[in-house]
Amino acid sequence: LPPLTEKDLRQWNILRSFRQHLDVVFAKHPPGPSWEDAKRKLEAVDYLSLFLFGLLNPVAQTLRGFAEASRLERVQREICSRAVPRSTFSDAQHVLDPALLQKVFAELSAQIPAGPTDPRLGQYQWLARDGSLFAALPHMAWALYGGGKKDAPNRAARLHLSLHVFDDKPVQAAVRPGRACERAVWEEQLEPGAGYIADRYFGENYQLFERLERKGCAFVIRLLGTAAVNVEEELPVSPADRAAGVVRQAWARLGSRAKYRSMRLRLVWIEGQDCSLLLATNLSPEELPAELVGELYRKRWKVELFFRWVKCILGCGHWIAESQRGATIQIYLALIASLLLQLYTGRRPNKRMMELIRFYLMGWATGAELEKGLERYRQELERRKKS
Repeated sequence: LPPLTEKDLRQWNILRSFRQHLDVVFAKHPPGPSWEDAKRKLEAVDYLSLFLFGLLNPVAQTLRGFAEASRLERVQREICSRAVPRSTFSDAQHVLDPALLQKVFAELSAQIPAGPTDPRLGQYQWLARDGSLFAALPHMAWALYGGGKKDAPNRAARLHLSLHVFDDKPVQAAVRPGRACERAVWEEQLEPGAGYIADRYFGENYQLFERLERKGCAFVIRLLGTAAVNVEEELPVSPADRAAGVVRQAWARLGSRAKYRSMRLRLVWIEGQDCSLLLATNLSPEELPAELVGELYRKRWKVELFFRWVKCILGCGHWIAESQRGATIQIYLALIASLLLQLYTGRRPNKRMMELIRFYLMGWATGAELEKGLERYRQELERRKKS
């Protein structure tokens, strides 16, 4: 599918663009025999378009609201071709394969323009890896799991995500029950030759480092402060490293017992104003100076900010579909919405920009007012960055 044109951007045809991507994917991968049944009146494209419309629209926030919106003439003209009863919309989640949306997600992610990179960071595509829980309802039995915090409900779906830290876009995603191991899901999605940035949880399994190395992946992973460190060779710390807070670096192996020790890793100790960091990487000082190890790790917070955006700005906190397959569809649609908005605005919209976009979608703002307002917000953000 060709990238969005200037004409597309002016017209703000978000849902039309989404339908075009669906048509391309469905032409290669049909949604399944159930959707070809003559008795089924709802098309897969219409179902997903109405679902995405509801996620973007601040008015229709429930299944009943989606069904009522589908009765409107303009909605039937631009989004779905016919009125959709609640029962029909609810049933559709059980017959649509979320893997089809994964393909749409991958296509849209590839269209996001590349951001500025630091040539000192080598040839790697640096991805921040993390997971976030979306609280489930009591009757969503598939999301129940044991353990967790005391007195917590312990029911949730978990979004496992890899975010490109320079392009600021999600590139890999998986939705699983909350009990699924984040490290195991990560290994399923490892991209050979990529660079990964991850928090302490991912550094608890010392054997994982070697498996990352075998995949050709670079990594910067934080370790627990209680990690058993066996130093093999101290490394010098340059003035530039010290200016970045680095106090020590060394080649070492992790693990208290020899038979369980990790591969040889380079550890970097960083002292900050608020906390101390112990970071592990498989890159040498020549490939990645210690000052850049710390700088890369700080970019990991971008994935946390993305989760916050999905939950608080986009508002993906109310379940429209409650089965495991339906919840996966809903979260993938939220990711697709983030990519479409980023393609149209040049960045992920903040709260003020999102309000203006929704005013436009509701008909209270014209296309010209939308463009003018978004440009004003972009200039304001640039001024804040420079100051």
